[in-house]
Amino acid sequence: MSAQAQRLKVLCAGVVCLILMLGVARFSYTPLLPLMQKQAGLGVAAAGWLAAINYCGYLSGALWASLINDLVLKDRLYRIGLIVSVTSTAMMGLSDNIVLWAVSRFIAGLSTAAGMLLGTGLILNWLIRHDHRSELGIHFSGCGLGIAGCALAVAIMTPTFDWQEQWYIFTAIGALLAIPAWRWLPPPDTTPMTNSGRSMHDNPPSKRFLTLFMASYFCAGIGFVVSATFIVAIVDHLPAMAGKGNWVFLVLGLAASPSCIIWDFIARRTGDVNALILASAAQIVGILLPALGGGLAGAMLGAVLFGCTFVGMVSLVLTMAGRYYPTRPAKMMGKMTVSYGVAQIIGPAITGWLGGRNGSYDKGLYFAAAVMVVGTLLLWSLKAVEKRDLVLQPQ
Repeated sequence: MSAQAQRLKVLCAGVVCLILMLGVARFSYTPLLPLMQKQAGLGVAAAGWLAAINYCGYLSGALWASLINDLVLKDRLYRIGLIVSVTSTAMMGLSDNIVLWAVSRFIAGLSTAAGMLLGTGLILNWLIRHDHRSELGIHFSGCGLGIAGCALAVAIMTPTFDWQEQWYIFTAIGALLAIPAWRWLPPPDTTPMTNSGRSMHDNPPSKRFLTLFMASYFCAGIGFVVSATFIVAIVDHLPAMAGKGNWVFLVLGLAASPSCIIWDFIARRTGDVNALILASAAQIVGILLPALGGGLAGAMLGAVLFGCTFVGMVSLVLTMAGRYYPTRPAKMMGKMTVSYGVAQIIGPAITGWLGGRNGSYDKGLYFAAAVMVVGTLLLWSLKAVEKRDLVLQPQ
């Protein structure tokens, strides 16, 4: 097999892994949420808490990932995560018991961390080791494909199957996806050299840079989680928009699928931090549009802007982390994701509380957009820190 064919096979393993561990295990909950509220009696506030519990699992997995340096152990945990993602999906259809749902969402969060951090770190390590460009645009297209695929599946299944049957169908889909995600990712190479004989050295950022970076990523986490978790329910509650939420979620996923590749090209021309600032500003507009009126067209445009930016930001941040730590990319990825993960616990809880008080989730969009403005300003200040660190670097 040629080097390029092997590269595509490894990247496809990552794409399929994210469709399963982020799409099926995590985001099938979003398009199924209105159906579970209607058929299973899931309340507005309880829905927010289940989302928060999911992110608690994700945060726990991120903390664990940030502490692990052994590539072989990371590979083993990644493969366990594939099994857990299928198991957690099956658990959602077993009962309407809120405790069982909470356990399912927590372990689904753990499996998502295994895919997003351990899987991504293993793939980035493989790319660097085999002297390929250290970009993750193709890999992260799995996020958008997972979201779009889940939205389309629910739209197709809902006229025929109830909420429980749909969870079981997602379980079967997940079991099939786990096969290539397992088989196409090679075992890790633990030598400290690339295939061409070049040494792999870590080049960590300054403490000030990392602090600001983590704070801005926290804000991005708030912006992401509110829209990504509640967009279907938000759109369905808007005047004359009942039943349109799944289609908006589908458009969001389709927009996200190629976005990481596009942001890789933008970052090459503008630099990583400038690309993040552009993505953050566009995402603020995307978050606000569904709440500002404009009907279906406004909601669709908001979904396109949001979809084009949120996965791109994750891809850029985790790629930067891998460049700082090529020998152990999951180390900084884990730290960044802890910041993102804390936001993903706080965001749904606050949005669920606001929804419980007001009967809808739209106030959560204003909250998310305000936090994203702060994050954009932090990214802007990061440019000055980056310039200062370059000057202070030993020549």
